[in-house]
Amino acid sequence: MTQISWTNHLLILSGAKTIEEKEFYIALCIKEKYSKRELERQIDSAYYQRYMLSSQTLAPAEILHSDDSRFLDSYVLEFLDLPDKYSEHDLKKAIVQNLKKFVLEISRDFTFVDDEYRVQVGNSDFYIDLLFFHRGLSCLVAFELKIDKFQPEYISKMNFYLEALDREHKKPNENPSIGVILCASKEDEVVEFAMSRNLSPTMVADYSLKLIDKKLLEQKLREFKGLLLSEPEK
Repeated sequence: MTQISWTNHLLILSGAKTIEEKEFYIALCIKEKYSKRELERQIDSAYYQRYMLSSQTLAPAEILHSDDSRFLDSYVLEFLDLPDKYSEHDLKKAIVQNLKKFVLEISRDFTFVDDEYRVQVGNSDFYIDLLFFHRGLSCLVAFELKIDKFQPEYISKMNFYLEALDREHKKPNENPSIGVILCASKEDEVVEFAMSRNLSPTMVADYSLKLIDKKLLEQKLREFKGLLLSEPEK
């Protein structure tokens, strides 16, 4: 009761429906030390539903003591306030200008290194859209931004960046670099096929520039849990 403010307790009680969702936000609020505004934003953006629908999840009770990376399958970037038509440059610029809010969405374990981060291979220069350092995982994390649907060829480009980072920029005490390809949309089957023989630690996620309908996510989560319960025990 004393680890988070009474205001945040009230927000969780009124904004979360199930016991599991309440436990999730309590644990997350303790771990991340959310302010009222930050917690309100996470609840409004259906962070719990998106987290549980992602491929790498933990039970709510494990969150408080976990060093889990908490990479999601889907991110909500409504705070960017971009027009209907925008370029990858516009997207990157808007993220850098709203970096504090972006870090709140992707996790406070991320520390910003640079945008247009230069890596040199041979006599050629290449530029990574956004480079972060993840404190919990102790590794560099490269973000490649795309304003269209995921394409399999994006994987090879990210692998190239990760190899360059690990050979020339990773410190001896750090873990291998991780890549995140952030696309406007993705087809799960295409991602699965593209990643099936990929050995690099790369994740593909999509983003929305508007708050996602929480009722739709709740329905998807119920269906997902139903599928898990219907699977035969091995």
